[in-house]
Amino acid sequence: MRLVPSRVLARWLKRQLPTSLFGRSLLIIVLPVALMQVAVTYIFFDAHWQTVTARLSEGLAGDIAWAVESYQEDPTPEAFARLSERAEESMGLSVALQPGRRLPERRRDPPAALEPFFAPIDRSLERALETRLDAPYWFDTTRYPAYVDIRVAVPGGVMRVLAPRDRAFATQGHIFVLWMTVATVLLTTIAILFIRNQVRAIERLANAAETFGRGGEVPYFKPHGAREVRRAAHAFIDMRSRIQRHIDQRTTLLAAVSHDLRTPLTRLKLELALAEPSARTQAMKSDLAEMEHMIDEYLAFARGEGGEAVETVRLRDLLVEVSEGARRAGAQVALTVDPDLVAAVRPTALKRALSNLVMNAAVHGERVELAAHAIPSGGVEILVDDDGPGIPAEQYEDAFKAFGRLDEARNQNTKGVGLGLAIARDIARGHGGDIQLGTSPLGGLRATVRLPG
Repeated sequence: MRLVPSRVLARWLKRQLPTSLFGRSLLIIVLPVALMQVAVTYIFFDAHWQTVTARLSEGLAGDIAWAVESYQEDPTPEAFARLSERAEESMGLSVALQPGRRLPERRRDPPAALEPFFAPIDRSLERALETRLDAPYWFDTTRYPAYVDIRVAVPGGVMRVLAPRDRAFATQGHIFVLWMTVATVLLTTIAILFIRNQVRAIERLANAAETFGRGGEVPYFKPHGAREVRRAAHAFIDMRSRIQRHIDQRTTLLAAVSHDLRTPLTRLKLELALAEPSARTQAMKSDLAEMEHMIDEYLAFARGEGGEAVETVRLRDLLVEVSEGARRAGAQVALTVDPDLVAAVRPTALKRALSNLVMNAAVHGERVELAAHAIPSGGVEILVDDDGPGIPAEQYEDAFKAFGRLDEARNQNTKGVGLGLAIARDIARGHGGDIQLGTSPLGGLRATVRLPG
């Protein structure tokens, strides 16, 4: 499907626009100001500056025509001397006669760097001279900084006139441009200061929300900025309080549920311990152990480790504990991690998530490799590889569903209830990261844990 050029242009412009609120706000204010300044400058030069220049050029051309006509009426040296003196005193023109000279072959063009500026001047002066003079002429506006060189063919030679530049065009245009530039810079600076102050309040709100979302404390957050931003900040504070009350209530409820469920389980375990050993009591002990394990997983999934504080820890120390636990369970675990690699995490929660991944890998494979490294975009990446049967790509997301049980029984074991990967991903996302599954170089499953910096 081919896109029409307008859509392609629109997409290209969208990619070029700034993505931050500060950049877009600045563009909204500065762009209209800049366009207005450009429009005003253009109108000034087109409607005022060129008009004034045309009037001055016409006046200068009229004075030169008078000088030429006066000389042609009385070409004597005495009359020319009076003409030159009068032109110097009354008109500010330096008139000289060059007997036997001829006009240059062509009018001298301005340098390429000056051509855009002098082109309107040359056109205006040329139109005026063309209208007022019947004799051939030549002029140059660039040879002398303060004068315009004009030459007219007269009987017996050339009349050369040096006119001050301000007689030919308006010389104060650059001052107007300078003032417009200063005004644009001043307005832009003021806009940057005000917009930056407003955006900073939004950034503080975003940082506070992100920190709270990762489970961190935001004790010193205070609403700032415009009324709407402060309103959003107060709404965030109220939401945080409600969520915190919900977490506290849930923690209290889970503690009560855990106590109420474990009390009868403990009595049952005690009664089975005192009963006569038999195949039936052994089966009951097995069912009781499985029930206790299931209750632990249900409570862990519901609890979510949300009350733990964030700490900066060395990942190597944490991964060593995880790998040791897997080794004690009979797995062969290889560990590769930089000793100085650190991350801001909830240690107990992350340890539980990694333990779930490593034990899941150990149950379904004979060899497990655990590695961690920093990523260029910031944060860390933890890889858990095994040489087990793996999971089909189309079932990767299904493996993370709570209580999900794949046909390959990859995310379950004899005691599990399908919560191991769900708990691990919930913890990773609680840190602001995620877990992705893929194919391991060992031939089995790879679990990739990414945590923000």
